[in-house]
Amino acid sequence: MAVELMDKFDKPASVEDVMREVSRLKSVISDAVEDGVESAMKAVKQGRYAAGEAMNAAGDAYDDAKRAVKRNPIEAVGICFAAGLLTGCMITWLSSRRRW
Repeated sequence: MAVELMDKFDKPASVEDVMREVSRLKSVISDAVEDGVESAMKAVKQGRYAAGEAMNAAGDAYDDAKRAVKRNPIEAVGICFAAGLLTGCMITWLSSRRRW
């Protein structure tokens, strides 16, 4: 193999050799670009599928929450009150710590 490389460097490249190498490089680059495009299209398709699944899951969670509020309205009001009270306490506590 080393002898073949030395022979290639000793002789000047012919037009046919250059054209053959250009053609080979063109096919290699073309294959790489096609593979990249296929991978990108596959990723887009998977992303759309995942987004659709997430939308379905969010819709299901919303429907479940609506049903739970209809079944237990007083409990839902209590939970919202507690969440608001906790949020207000946290904001008050954080804002009081920032005073210098």
